[in-house]
Amino acid sequence: MFDVIIAGCGPTGAILAAELRLHDVRVLVVEKETEPASFVRIVGLHIRSLELMAMRGLLDRLREHGRQRPAGGFFAAIDKPAPGGLDSAHAYLLGIQQPVIVRLLEEHAGELGAEIRRGRAVAGFGQDDDGVTVELSDGERLRTRYLVGCDGARSTVRKLLGVGFPGEPARNDALMGEMKVGVSPEEITATMAGLPEPPRRFWLRHFGEGVYSVLVPAAGVSDRSEPPTLEDFKQQLRAVVGTDFGVHSPRWLSRFGDATRQAERYRVGRVLLAGDSAHIHPPIGGQGLNLGIQDAINLGWKLAAQIRGWAPETLLDTYQAERHPVAADVLDNTRAQVELQSPEPGPRAVRRLLTELMDFDEVNRHLIEKITAIGLRYDFGAGPDLLGRRLRDLDLKPGPLYDQLHQGRGLVLDRTERLTVDGWSDQVDLIADPTAAVDAPALLLRPDGHVGWIGEEQQDLNEHLTRWFGTPTS
Repeated sequence: MFDVIIAGCGPTGAILAAELRLHDVRVLVVEKETEPASFVRIVGLHIRSLELMAMRGLLDRLREHGRQRPAGGFFAAIDKPAPGGLDSAHAYLLGIQQPVIVRLLEEHAGELGAEIRRGRAVAGFGQDDDGVTVELSDGERLRTRYLVGCDGARSTVRKLLGVGFPGEPARNDALMGEMKVGVSPEEITATMAGLPEPPRRFWLRHFGEGVYSVLVPAAGVSDRSEPPTLEDFKQQLRAVVGTDFGVHSPRWLSRFGDATRQAERYRVGRVLLAGDSAHIHPPIGGQGLNLGIQDAINLGWKLAAQIRGWAPETLLDTYQAERHPVAADVLDNTRAQVELQSPEPGPRAVRRLLTELMDFDEVNRHLIEKITAIGLRYDFGAGPDLLGRRLRDLDLKPGPLYDQLHQGRGLVLDRTERLTVDGWSDQVDLIADPTAAVDAPALLLRPDGHVGWIGEEQQDLNEHLTRWFGTPTS
């Protein structure tokens, strides 16, 4: 008997398993692949995901294997630097090889006690009032209290659950890969500068050591049933920019469409969805991996609270209430970005106008905060602007704020030095620090780093501790 079975051991599934283990939940992760993907694809962690990794003590481990580059140029690949003074200690992009981040997150979950079985997948399940009976692809039947589908865009769990996945099918395909080039960076810069207008649905981005990420339109590469070849990339590069830059030694090559879909529901009874199982969109803006990680951090403590028996009645339902609108917004902004890469005259004119508007700091800041999720605010009701937002890292008496969140517990930061968390100390820590650089007398931070209460009265705090962490235990 497990508390939770997770289908899929990608970044979303691995992080969710780790979050559950922080609360001593019995977790099994099943992954259909016997080994992690061997192709070396670079993925990017945006600012909010970097903050979450710092909150769990993982960021230094990831940075050892990644490469930092300045934030900016994310929205529709419009080349604008990030505005100054972004409200984060981690205002950069961390590029890291996908097999490496999967390995590191899987190791983290295993170190915390999650059981991981590769070469197995969920083949069927049935749920009742007490739990879920899960049948694996090898015929084994297991019993669990909850099942979470983190098994990707073609999620078996979602299909068996019968949850609709409405949206738009792919209209335009693109080729994407990572490879080396045979010319100097100066020649690439000169070639791009000599183009009359920047190509659409195209990029050539340097990832270091002579390796570039290449995106080109797939129009003209007609056979969708066959994987693309290096010659396909050369052909498309010559068609788009007039030269193939001598590309060679590909690490991986792929073809993808701009399908955009979102699950109608993230929870049906004891079965939930997260990551690509719940939403898919084009990779423009690099939000997909980050969206899944943030789903997992939001869900983990709530599902653990349900299992451990201290969750308020509606806590688990807030997972869908909070994360479904976030994904819907991401789908909308990727739709907009795709349109801005159209070669048609209208979208080109809009792109030129937006490029001008992004010279205004407010516009540029709004777009980068949207892409990196640091502008996100959950609706927790009326209150100061900080309510419902994430809190940046702060220097506190015991040390950095994020270092105090490694165990996935709630935290009351009290500048008044008058408050207590008596009755909730099993789930919530208290730091009394009148010097904390935050514009609030006191605040309650949820385990996912979002501010769940601001005030200074003990009775008011107690009401909100009950809202997020249930009735007091003493």
